[in-house]
Amino acid sequence: MNSKLLGSSLIISGTALGAGMLAIPMVLAQFGLLYGTLLMIFICVGTAYAALLLLEATIKTGGGLGLNSVARKTLGKWGQLSTNALVYALLICLLMAYILGAGDLVTQLCNYFGISLSSVESQISFTLIAGLAIVCGTNVIDKLNRVLFLVMILSLLATLTFLFPDMNFTRLSDDLSHDHLGLIKTSAVLFTSFGSMVVIPSLASYNHEATDKQLRNMVILGSVIPLVCYLAWLYAVVGNIESEHLRSLNGVSGLIAAFQNKSSWIATLLSLFTGLALLTSFFGVAMALYNQNRDMFNQNKWVTYVITFIIPLIGAVVAADKFLAVLGYAGIILVFLAVFIPLLMVHSLRNAKVEESRYQAEGGNILLVLSWAFGGFLLVSQLI
Repeated sequence: MNSKLLGSSLIISGTALGAGMLAIPMVLAQFGLLYGTLLMIFICVGTAYAALLLLEATIKTGGGLGLNSVARKTLGKWGQLSTNALVYALLICLLMAYILGAGDLVTQLCNYFGISLSSVESQISFTLIAGLAIVCGTNVIDKLNRVLFLVMILSLLATLTFLFPDMNFTRLSDDLSHDHLGLIKTSAVLFTSFGSMVVIPSLASYNHEATDKQLRNMVILGSVIPLVCYLAWLYAVVGNIESEHLRSLNGVSGLIAAFQNKSSWIATLLSLFTGLALLTSFFGVAMALYNQNRDMFNQNKWVTYVITFIIPLIGAVVAADKFLAVLGYAGIILVFLAVFIPLLMVHSLRNAKVEESRYQAEGGNILLVLSWAFGGFLLVSQLI
């Protein structure tokens, strides 16, 4: 795998590794690590397969900057309109969540240097400045994301190194809640934490010279890295903080403050790590929305910049302190967009026998049926 494809895998991983690093310990700790780990692996596998289905549809249709072009070529006008509505609802929800989390960190950072900023001022400053990188294009995001991802992983390893000696291993087997329905209801948040397929059309276009197999490996690697990081992080957090305390935390600053008494180094490393995790996710989601807007409205980059960030920013200001709630809403939308829409696209292409020599997601009809069941499970998890 060349550096360009590796960088693209890191964009997929970085898009997923954001709010999930903060939300997963909060929602899973009370159910015990065994059930939480099994559920996380199950959702990772289902999400990765759905991403491969979207890759198949993107390759066979010749791709485009966003899902708009792929949907038009596979689902027709009404399918295109429905897909675009879901794309905008999802990406706006995700950007709102990342702006809320990042604004919290910016406020903390400014307070450390004696600068007083309100939450709204922090959110606006972060969005306008970080959003400028998106205007520079996928190539710049790729190179910037590689550096940020490397620093993020190093800070995670350093944090885990500090946390490991103080881990209470008996706490890892804690199971404060036997509410298995409650565990299943966390599936939407977990699914959102692995949801990075919105960047696949952009990355397939960016790596237009790659073979189908290389693109497939890019997606698989980008899907596995978040699972490894999430599991390591979950075990480290649960081993150091009581589950009851985790349940009471509210937002990014609460999680960092929980480690403050252990060591100022841990708090600093954790601030760096969570900040970079949110930033890489912000870049991935913002890139997908920016390219979707370019593909749909065909405006110059500065008009597209305004269109991309104005609504998520307003939403974040209005939805203050709704971090986990926004992720839950995004999870419901993501089920339709990331599971059912790719299934419909692939079903249409395979029935029409379009580009049969190109990449086809493994498993045939059996895995397609299981993928439908996976999407149904995620929907039911929100309705029980």
